[in-house]
Amino acid sequence: MRENSWEYQPSAGYGGADLTGYTVEAVGGDIGKVDKYTNEVGAACLVVDTGPWIFGKEILIPARAVTQIDIEEETVHLSLTKEQVKEAPEFHRESHYDSSDYREQLTTHYWPQHV
Repeated sequence: MRENSWEYQPSAGYGGADLTGYTVEAVGGDIGKVDKYTNEVGAACLVVDTGPWIFGKEILIPARAVTQIDIEEETVHLSLTKEQVKEAPEFHRESHYDSSDYREQLTTHYWPQHV
């Protein structure tokens, strides 16, 4: 389960498009825009700039949370709620982007029943 957290689900429809600038929709509404992303096997994720929603913070979203990518609407849909995202462990790009410990914290936060 942990490894799958960092891979896009086949049903999400990720076909290699540049997701930078796409709107990110959680269950409950818009949470920001994709600032950076990766499709690296076993480490795929989105870095989302939340803008004023969470005081301009960035958040890291594991690829598994992506349920659909709408190329025409330039929108990424998530299985996570806005509240789950808001309560996630704080993200610091310079120290957390490649941190396996931080990724483990996120996996535990978003999917505690599967850990």
